[in-house]
Amino acid sequence: MQIKQKKKSPLIKTINQARRLIKIVIGFTIALAGIVMLVTPGPGIATIVAGLAILATEYVWAQRLLKRFKKEAINVKNHVVNNFKNGKKDTLK
Repeated sequence: MQIKQKKKSPLIKTINQARRLIKIVIGFTIALAGIVMLVTPGPGIATIVAGLAILATEYVWAQRLLKRFKKEAINVKNHVVNNFKNGKKDTLK
């Protein structure tokens, strides 16, 4: 007994492609806004990470870059916390 697979209609395929395109455009727009915010007032790094999180739903390279950002953020946090516990004032040297 074979199970019949339903064929996707062209409309559903087009809607999925449109959603994907919208996510990609929004992700790149937010990431670019974050890059601009690095030299202007605003939360640049947080905005870049948000853009990468959106792009990571579609691209593997964005997933890898987001993982690297998380890893480096954890390293910075650990460095600052360890130096604070030791009483050092120069935390990021």
